[in-house]
Amino acid sequence: MNMVSSRRRLAHALAAGSLLLSTMTACVAAEDPVRIPAPVKDPAPVNAGLQKAVFAGGCFWGVQGVFQHVKGVQRAVSGYAGGPASTASYALVTSGRTGHAEAVEVTFDPAQVSYGTLLQIFFSVAHNPTQLNRQGPDSGTQYRSAVFPANAAQRDTAQAYIAQLDATKLYGKPIVTKLEETGNFYAAETYHQDYMTNNPRQQYIVFNDLPKVSALKRLFGDRFRADPVLVKQPR
Repeated sequence: MNMVSSRRRLAHALAAGSLLLSTMTACVAAEDPVRIPAPVKDPAPVNAGLQKAVFAGGCFWGVQGVFQHVKGVQRAVSGYAGGPASTASYALVTSGRTGHAEAVEVTFDPAQVSYGTLLQIFFSVAHNPTQLNRQGPDSGTQYRSAVFPANAAQRDTAQAYIAQLDATKLYGKPIVTKLEETGNFYAAETYHQDYMTNNPRQQYIVFNDLPKVSALKRLFGDRFRADPVLVKQPR
């Protein structure tokens, strides 16, 4: 399989064309993230111990990279959610016909960071929740904004938070994020894991994803960890 995805080719094209590059920079600037209010409803989990949450917000490289820098997150894995095991591969998911979304499974310690705070970060800096089936240069249902609640408590919290944010009209547009059935999460191929950390100079990462981590540090300094928690721990 050719590991050079369409978005990587696009990134190189942007680097080569000054006009396109300036347009892309303007788009990023036009979508500067802001720290939104925390969820009013953010109950403590019923069960003690580590919890899991699954978020989809465009390319999983950036979403994973953001959550890897959040204190209390023990692990963040790029993968696929919303479709069957038989088609949970990058080559098939990129067709947009498998039902999957590129997603990230976050394992977190609720004693250090709540599910509501993860939602706050997700809606503040990890993606733009008003874009339907796209994020930045990527388009298709596989790049949709979605939350896959692990249980009823997460579903209630996410549903209440979306209603809370829509009521504030902070975004100027309706939130299109959908709450979907949890189903199974399938980890993506090894070369997708820790992609932002491993490829910090790649043009797609530079223009689309590193600004998200910078925004996390700027807006959520109390939640930011400088060293990301990686899927593949260094020896």
